[in-house]
Amino acid sequence: MIKHNIEEEINNQIQEEFQSAYAYLAMSAWFEEKNLSGFASWLKAQWQEEIEHGMKFYNHLIQRDGQPILQNIDKPKVQFDSPLKAFEFALEQEQHITKRINKMYNLAKEEDDYPLKNLLLWFIDEQVEEEEMVQDVIDKLKLVGEDGSGLYLLDREMGERQGQNGKEAEQSEDQQ
Repeated sequence: MIKHNIEEEINNQIQEEFQSAYAYLAMSAWFEEKNLSGFASWLKAQWQEEIEHGMKFYNHLIQRDGQPILQNIDKPKVQFDSPLKAFEFALEQEQHITKRINKMYNLAKEEDDYPLKNLLLWFIDEQVEEEEMVQDVIDKLKLVGEDGSGLYLLDREMGERQGQNGKEAEQSEDQQ
């Protein structure tokens, strides 16, 4: 039986993951409005990933006879001064999630909740990748600055992320 305080933290994390997903979807819409479809596509892929993260926690609760309690999702920020500012916001969001994951891991250690600790080890590694990936985009945006041709090329590069995921999905379907 899962402890109440653990169940509560997992439910809070489900909300945080879905809130992040919602923020990425709003960012994607902003980039679509700016005709930067590569960035928009990259952010849609990130939206899907955050939904998957929320579902990992949801399924963890179900598997342990816990009660998922879905919470409100706030309206996300929908306007940004620049692509750089949008991705700086994304990095802040990822850092926030990292802090929450670390806090939850400490709780799992205190409560000797080995199944949750095991799940969170995957998330700890994932958050390192997430922060690195967003920081890489920030670094590239700083490099190209306001240059239209540089932003155009970076937008094309960003769009490849969705294309790769699509290819992987097609290969997976072919193997079935």
